Amino acid sequence: MTAEPKDKLEGAPLIRPSTTDHPLYDPVVEACRTVFDPEIPVNIYDLGLVYTIDITQEGDVGVVMTLTAPGCPVAGEMPGWLADAIEPLPGVKTVDVEITWDPPWGMDMMSDEARLELGFM
Repeated sequence: MTAEPKDKLEGAPLIRPSTTDHPLYDPVVEACRTVFDPEIPVNIYDLGLVYTIDITQEGDVGVVMTLTAPGCPVAGEMPGWLADAIEPLPGVKTVDVEITWDPPWGMDMMSDEARLELGFM
């Protein structure tokens, strides 16, 4: 009997960790909080749409995010809105925003503040 190959390493996180110890991390998070999904009155960070914020020592910012659904009407625009919010921050050299559908977004990814705002708490 042979073991089935696994797509992902067992125990590996589904979402790559963010660079939380970088001095730009908090300003980038605040910039993310200025971007809203037009259909939901909560910012994309508290909605849980921002999965990873990766910041290099040189100030290159990579963001991995998702959308609430693949058919989201602003799917083509949202990454640009986020890049436009982050690029002006002092110390930011470049911004690259990538959309992923793995793992899919779920309401359990929302912050408590977002749940309260939307009446789920």
